[in-house]
This record gives sequence, C-alpha cells and structure tokens, in this order.
Amino acid sequence: MRNLRRAKILGTGMYLPEKRLTNADLEKMVDTTDEWIVTRSGIKERRIAEPDQAVSDLAIPAAQMALKNAGVSPEQIGCVVLASFTPDRTISATACIIQHKLGCKNAGAFDVEVA
Repeated sequence: MRNLRRAKILGTGMYLPEKRLTNADLEKMVDTTDEWIVTRSGIKERRIAEPDQAVSDLAIPAAQMALKNAGVSPEQIGCVVLASFTPDRTISATACIIQHKLGCKNAGAFDVEVA
C-alpha cells in the first residue's frame, strides 16, 4: 500500500439500481404524501437493489466509472476504501472483494463502517 498521506481522489463514479420506489408509490402503501416527504427529507425517490445484489455488485460499476474518469488503471490504485453500513459479509472486508474484482493488484483494501 502506498503512502496514504499523499492519497488523492482522482475520479468519481456512481451506479444506481434500476428499481425505483417513488413517493407516489409510498402514498399507495402508507398514509403520506409526496409533499410531506420532500418537505421533511428532500427525498423524491429511492433506488432498490435486487435481492441477489450485494454492496460489492453496486460498487464495481461505480468504481470502474471512477477509474475511467481518473484515467488510471486498476494496477495504479494504492488503496481501495469502501464506506458502507451494509457490507457483503460480517467477516472479511467488502473492499477486498472490490479490490479483487477490479484487479487492483497493488492496493491495500479496507472498509469504513458506521456503528
């Protein structure tokens, strides 16, 4: 793992699951309105992962986009950090799965989880 004191974010990426849950959908399920939700939370819709999609499955396309936007190869990455409170597994960092699937052979990897 390279010297983290010189760590930089060179590119960003994103991925959203296809399935959407809008406030209009919620209005049909519970006693609420779009206006009430947006006023209090700013949320207009949520994206819902499929039951067989893990956090790493969502992170891989986002990370690939970030690499492309940064113009770097996976081998140039020094560290993979995943921040999530929903890891793939309770033991073994999800960042290690992402590191492996991306081909970041020279990188360390760790998760940052919220308690």
